[in-house]
Amino acid sequence: MPAETREMLVAAAAELLDRGGPAAVTLREVGRRAGVSHNAPYKHFKSKEDLLAAIASRELSRQAAAMNRAGARTSPLEALRSLMHGYVRWARAYPARFKLTFGPWSHDSKELGEAATSARAGLIDIVRAAQQRGQLGHGDPERIASVMLALAHGAADLALGGHLSSAGKGHADPEDLVDDLVRALGESRKLETRGRTRRNSRRAPKR
Repeated sequence: MPAETREMLVAAAAELLDRGGPAAVTLREVGRRAGVSHNAPYKHFKSKEDLLAAIASRELSRQAAAMNRAGARTSPLEALRSLMHGYVRWARAYPARFKLTFGPWSHDSKELGEAATSARAGLIDIVRAAQQRGQLGHGDPERIASVMLALAHGAADLALGGHLSSAGKGHADPEDLVDDLVRALGESRKLETRGRTRRNSRRAPKR
């Protein structure tokens, strides 16, 4: 079936990417690994760039699905912590996919754009839910989501380069820094609530 063949091709391409980076991904080799004719990949992808975009789209779609599952199972703040931990683990386990997915893209891909929008929207929704539960402070939920993603992304990148570890530079693993940020954001909400309570008590009329 066309859909199944396409999935097989993307899976084969992802394995090649893991082993040798984008340079190792060719339509002919992907077809050979997927066990299809050498012309079959061209029926699904116009170019190598289309195929690479499909890999990145699949990774982002998986992240969006993980967000939906996490948001339904636990509190929003714990869901954020779990998701960022998962993001770090994914980045360190599949560095080539991580760099491809979040690297610069000059190739226009509707599939990739939609997957990226969906994944980002899912993260923002969980931040908004945490705010509504009183677990995070007020503010632009997209901006807060960007802060969390930036820390997880940067920490994972530093760890991949050997510049961050609990036994070395930084005295922390990426997951530790995620926990630090989640804790700090939670504490800022508590301070915000205490400050509001004090202000309200001062305004209360004396009897």
